[in-house]
Amino acid sequence: MAGGATPPPPPGGAPPRAPPPRHARPRGPQDKGANRAAGLPEPCSPGSESLAEVLDRLLAEGVAGRRIALQLHGEPLPGFVESLTAAGADVVVVPVYRWMPPQDIAPLDRMLDVTAARGLDAITFTSAPAAASFLGRAETRGLLPEILGALRDDVLVVCVGPVTALPLQARGIDTLQPERFRLGPLVQLLCARLPLTARVLPVAGHRVEIRGHAVLVDDELRTVPPAGMALLHALARRPGWVVARADLLRVLPGSGTDEHAVETAMARLRSALGVPRLIQTVVKRGYRLALDPSADTKYDR
Repeated sequence: MAGGATPPPPPGGAPPRAPPPRHARPRGPQDKGANRAAGLPEPCSPGSESLAEVLDRLLAEGVAGRRIALQLHGEPLPGFVESLTAAGADVVVVPVYRWMPPQDIAPLDRMLDVTAARGLDAITFTSAPAAASFLGRAETRGLLPEILGALRDDVLVVCVGPVTALPLQARGIDTLQPERFRLGPLVQLLCARLPLTARVLPVAGHRVEIRGHAVLVDDELRTVPPAGMALLHALARRPGWVVARADLLRVLPGSGTDEHAVETAMARLRSALGVPRLIQTVVKRGYRLALDPSADTKYDR
């Protein structure tokens, strides 16, 4: 919302010019509706629903000597306030709410644990503070390397818009964003892209489709414990190749330094899959997925 402030007239001088009309520049449909309900005119509303377009319009019109109120719903667009101030505007920042840690941190910790174990197919974020809080809690718990690795390699990350994605992109995480920054388009994008991420492999004469928390073996759904899924994801990144026990130990959540934990988790994984020969033991070396010889070996990554 932009408006003018009227300074008092100088002693004996002419009265000041009338201030420019006060009006609002709403960013999106909800803002536009609220402004119309308040009787405020709207000279423009960005088609992109982006603050960047609002900023360009304000700077093009000229803001020197004008007072501009900026309503915050989290963090402002980087450089937004600074650009207006440098152009001569008096910027009044209006935070309408603030973000605080949840009283019960347990649900967030459970999500971090399952993400670190690569037990998620996808994760969505609808605000920058939520994304920053997710990463901050991971760092506090010492899980940040595992979380970043999972988000970069195995978990589809979808954000409602570019501002929400900033904390993630600053950590080198690629994100998907809908063309319209709304929850509906976000869900549509997720539904369209998520099926494309499922890894399907021909293993030991069976069709194996790996999902976040379960596996389809010849179209039969097999629920797999988090530790087993962590091992399976590690093997599936290089199907047919031997993965050392030490490497598998590193992906096990809370496994410590005892490689016997890999053997225990592997036994449970084979039992959960229902077809033990899907995973082969290579004596003194590690384990491998028994990829069919006729399969394309381009999966090495």
